[in-house]
Parts: sequence; structure tokens; C-alpha cells
Amino acid sequence: MKKKHIIVFCTVPDTETAYMLSKVLVEERVAACCNIIPAVKSFYFWEEKLQEDQELLLIIKTREEVFPILEKRIHEIHPYSVPEILAFPIIHGNSKYLKWMDDHVK
Repeated sequence: MKKKHIIVFCTVPDTETAYMLSKVLVEERVAACCNIIPAVKSFYFWEEKLQEDQELLLIIKTREEVFPILEKRIHEIHPYSVPEILAFPIIHGNSKYLKWMDDHVK
């Protein structure tokens, strides 16, 4: 069975959360790699009010079969009551990089 690789987007409120979440996901081998993108400006409605926040974006590389574990861990340690957790399939990629991902995700 071919392994399905995915990328997960997750916004976080601050650098401390970004580092902590990235470290946990990689150390627990539910992610091969997490990139931290700073200075994301987010606009959204929350509790009937327009919000404007400065956030960071995590780009998390993993496999589809471990997504439930990854999602559970994010919910357990993320400070938001409703964290953004969006998964996208990787349609094509460098075969050596995808193999490296396989080697580093349990």
C-alpha cells in the first residue's frame, strides 16, 4: 500500500507555542518536519466579533495514517479552544524527501 504524505497547516499565537508544538510533534515522530512561518496576519470572526491577530503558521509534514494522532496531540497542547488544523495531500514530491519523511514518522 502506498503511503500518503500530507502537509498540515496550524496557526499558533506566539513563538513559544510554535517551538513547543513543533518539538513535541517531531520528537514523538508524528511529524517529519515542522516549518515555522512568522508574521501571519489573521482576520476572522470569533464570538461574533471581528478579530485581527498576529500569528505564526506551522507547516507540518507527515503521513495521512498518523493524522489522528497528530490532531489529538495538537488539541492536547494547543492554547486555542478551536485550533486550525488543515491537512492537504502531497500529490507529487522528491522521492528521496518522501522516503526521508517515511523514515522519520512512526
